[in-house]
Amino acid sequence: MKIVHLTPGTGNFHCGSCHRDNHLVKALRRLGHEVVMVPLYLPLVTDGPSASGETPMFVGGINLFLQQKFPFLRRMPRWMEKLLDAPKLLLAAVKRAHMTSPKDLGAMTVASFQGIHGPQAKEWQRLLTWLAEVEKPEVVSLSNGLLNGLAPTLQRELGIRVVCSLQGEDSFLDALPEPYRTRSWELFRQNSSSVARYIATSEWYGNQMRERLQLAEGHLTVVHNGLDLSGYAPAPMKPAAPTVGFLSRMIAGKGLGDLVTAFLQLKENGAHPTLRLALGGTVTDGDIPFINQQKQRITAAGLDAFVSWHPNLSAEEKIAFLQSLTLLSVPATYGEAFGLYVLESLACGVPVVEPNHAGLAEIVTVTGGGILYDHTDPQGLSQALAALLADPAEAARLAEAGRASVLTDFSADAMARRFAAALPTP
Repeated sequence: MKIVHLTPGTGNFHCGSCHRDNHLVKALRRLGHEVVMVPLYLPLVTDGPSASGETPMFVGGINLFLQQKFPFLRRMPRWMEKLLDAPKLLLAAVKRAHMTSPKDLGAMTVASFQGIHGPQAKEWQRLLTWLAEVEKPEVVSLSNGLLNGLAPTLQRELGIRVVCSLQGEDSFLDALPEPYRTRSWELFRQNSSSVARYIATSEWYGNQMRERLQLAEGHLTVVHNGLDLSGYAPAPMKPAAPTVGFLSRMIAGKGLGDLVTAFLQLKENGAHPTLRLALGGTVTDGDIPFINQQKQRITAAGLDAFVSWHPNLSAEEKIAFLQSLTLLSVPATYGEAFGLYVLESLACGVPVVEPNHAGLAEIVTVTGGGILYDHTDPQGLSQALAALLADPAEAARLAEAGRASVLTDFSADAMARRFAAALPTP
């Protein structure tokens, strides 16, 4: 089948959705499908060679913002737009992305859902023309629901079937100010009639989105994320000191502050004098003030020597980081749709400690690779960490079970087979 997969890029940091999409496209190709991966907004950053290859990037982030903000710039000549789409300029601009106001984000999100009928029409039309005249796919696969403004034109006017993955859009949309939040959800629901199949990354998130999008039975399928397991393996030996790790974007919503609190509690009670904390993951300029607050808390407790920071790891560095851990915990405070870091940790033979809610609870339960704690209990995380640190035999059992589950059911190839089975047929 000829598939075009559209994936928003981040420009300068890793994201779970980009990794998942990159693994998915490569695995679909191994199954024999002809798949083109198209980056949108900014260059893709992936944990390995990008599946996009030499495919051009569309809907450049600078052009999109300027044409949204200043309507007269929608008439700028194409040569000027090409200059603004230069990778170096996009990468420079992304460093200031955290300065975009909530109002601007809200207006741009609504415009994206409006597709060719909104203020971003010029950029989206160029992509649609390329799809219709150059690639001519049988199916267009949208990386997330924020792109479903393309669905009506693709399905009704171009006759191209559309599948759309759902990967945690709700937390972003719910954080928008009014009236953009309500309008975005309205358009999201309206556009859904042009999406042949939604593909959610967990049962929990699928159930959430069935209700919020008012989807009919059979309109949504669940396909758990999978991982390219190349290079992932347990460490040859245990770390010299017990080490709790974190691997995600270093923000409050991912629970970084809660993990620091749990670590301080464990050190304060004296039961774990050699315990270390290793904090890895994505850091953008906008995240630095929050990170500095956590560093100040650690310094005030006199524990700097027991904490290490590992921002923006490469693929090889990430595996080495995971192999240095005893346990991993990313205690996300919002409804995490999946959590690819759980699979990455288990693939390296490191058990996890996660909150008993949202997609994280589902993935930990299905893999059998960790324990869950009561996320409403202020002591829940530190108690769960302490319990597993005190029982190395149980930790080893969970690690073995989790790794076996990932190898069998959560590989990229397993994900691609289920994804392909969910694609609409003529």
